[in-house]
Amino acid sequence: MKTALLFGVHAHQPAGNFPEVLDKAHELCYRPFLETLHRFPDFKFAVHFSGPLLDYLLELYPDDMRLLTEMVARGQVELFGAGDTEPVLAAIPHRDRLAQLAALSAKLERLFGARPTGAWLTERVWEATVVAALVESGIRYVTVDDYHFLCAGKGAAELTGHFATEEGGARLDLYPISEGLRYRIPFAPAEDAVAFVAAQAGAAVYFDDIEKFGIWPETHEWVHQKGWLERFVRGVLASDRIETLAFCEHHSRSASRGIAYLPTTSYIEMNEWTLPAPAAHAYAELVAREKEAGRYEAEKPFLRGGIWRNFLSRYPEANWMHKRMLQLSDRLADLPETLQSERLRRLLHLAQANDAYWHGLFGGLYLPHLRRAVYRALVALEAELDELAPRAERQQIDLDNDGIEELFLRAGVLQAVVKLDGSASFVELDAYALAQNFGDTLRRHAEHYHRKALEAQRAHPGGEGIASAHDRVRAKHAIAPEDLATDGHGRSSFRDTWVDASGHEYPLADYELLPAGPVEPAASFRAQCGPGRIEKLVLVQGSRVTVTWFLRGLADGTFRTELNLAMPSCDGPAGRYLLRGEIAGGFGQPLDVEGVNELVLDDQFMGGAVAILASRPATVRARPHVTVSQSEDGFEKIMQCATIALAWPLGAGRHELSVALRIGKTGAG
Repeated sequence: MKTALLFGVHAHQPAGNFPEVLDKAHELCYRPFLETLHRFPDFKFAVHFSGPLLDYLLELYPDDMRLLTEMVARGQVELFGAGDTEPVLAAIPHRDRLAQLAALSAKLERLFGARPTGAWLTERVWEATVVAALVESGIRYVTVDDYHFLCAGKGAAELTGHFATEEGGARLDLYPISEGLRYRIPFAPAEDAVAFVAAQAGAAVYFDDIEKFGIWPETHEWVHQKGWLERFVRGVLASDRIETLAFCEHHSRSASRGIAYLPTTSYIEMNEWTLPAPAAHAYAELVAREKEAGRYEAEKPFLRGGIWRNFLSRYPEANWMHKRMLQLSDRLADLPETLQSERLRRLLHLAQANDAYWHGLFGGLYLPHLRRAVYRALVALEAELDELAPRAERQQIDLDNDGIEELFLRAGVLQAVVKLDGSASFVELDAYALAQNFGDTLRRHAEHYHRKALEAQRAHPGGEGIASAHDRVRAKHAIAPEDLATDGHGRSSFRDTWVDASGHEYPLADYELLPAGPVEPAASFRAQCGPGRIEKLVLVQGSRVTVTWFLRGLADGTFRTELNLAMPSCDGPAGRYLLRGEIAGGFGQPLDVEGVNELVLDDQFMGGAVAILASRPATVRARPHVTVSQSEDGFEKIMQCATIALAWPLGAGRHELSVALRIGKTGAG
């Protein structure tokens, strides 16, 4: 009996990614992949394109998309569904799962005349709670890793076809993706990969990122220029022991191999990435010991790491963004159906794109432009919801469920969110006209891979083939020990410090919220500072946010406040400091000036500016806030925001200081 090769690829680029990245991906991977397989009509395969990427390719590269259309029409290609903007289905409400799945399925039916019955699970994150939405959406089967089945106690020899599962009586079938194929395709010689397929009993299932066929390091030359893909396809078609089938064909002619209930998990690498650094160190050392002892392959199902949702507990910034998304999802759902427009749903779906919510070798939490795409959608959605269903100008809730409440202060075009953790600092600052959250930054977290970043680059593995991105250790930027320092708290704005005459610093972390006064939206705070007292007033009004401090009973010293402002240009050429109308440097450069009453952060990419207006001349120290993260290209430094400290030396007595942020459009592109 022949082995049924069920071959599938998943094509995705994050919403908000740079057009030049998409164009390069198309040139190196999508175009040559489609052109090669179009020449072999007998090689059947499945493909999933995420919605935003599909829209982009259809608009800019219609000729290549016509190849895909032809392959669908002749039965060579089976299209797989998913959430339209590539959300992790388990992380969004059931109603949004249904809407996301329906959006992509309808798009595929409209464009290609084919409605999918199979679906790709984003990052292969499995939770049984997603079954109902998938089944209700017309999906009959999904692909998950064989590792998922091993974790449920199945033996590798049993995984020769699909299994059934159910949740609340709704049945969904599951295809186990072969890890052996994932690690051979396309990294091992093509002949070895074909031989591995031929040696499998029943069905050999491959479904993985198409980017491995041209975008990962060295793969374009290996897969296309040196002909790996064509040799593999020819080898499969020439084999008398292999037949290629669409998943729908196999599903219709093959019975389930029984019932299976899978644990909450993702692919094995993801389970490690979700762990905080100390646990990840312990996990890596355990895995290394088991590999050295020759026990790992037998024991790996029982050496599981964490689950995808750990990213929301590991990274408060991801959790905040996620809970803001849920907040607006609820507000949209509460609107009368007649007001729930396609535009509003589209904005919500864009805010649910998975990439900015997690971090590993590929996740984009560390990438400001991906988080910005989420916040751009959230801020735009919130502005439109406020028009349709106005909310209070002042609201106090614990949005992110961390046990500490936040105070939302909104006035027309601006919104400030103050954390009531004693710092009275801003965790979010939204300008609706610019669709920008200036609080969208990331603290320096401890990461498991940081200890690798200081090691010498490991030698390229020997033997034939090329190395997978998972096996590479290299540095895109030079990393020094000081680059890996971590932050003790989030990078918020208007975080205050008192420095006494001897230079000792007293962070002001005990502000208490005072009862609301008659002026809205405003908030007053009070903190003791040694023998003295500081009162802090936050006022959101028009296009300004103003913070005023009243200092009483303090001895000689220096008062300092720190701003962390996320500017879309980061360290790019379109962002610069303006001092007295002159360019004083870019956001990526240090800036030290004295006697400053006004400093403007002008961002031509955003088309707007933030003017910092001080009531008294201040000493300004501005620095780029940089984090170290990993990607398939290696360890890299990424600027997250501009950190600006304003300081005033003060004598004993009573003082009043204020800083206003005036935010608006500049008309620049």
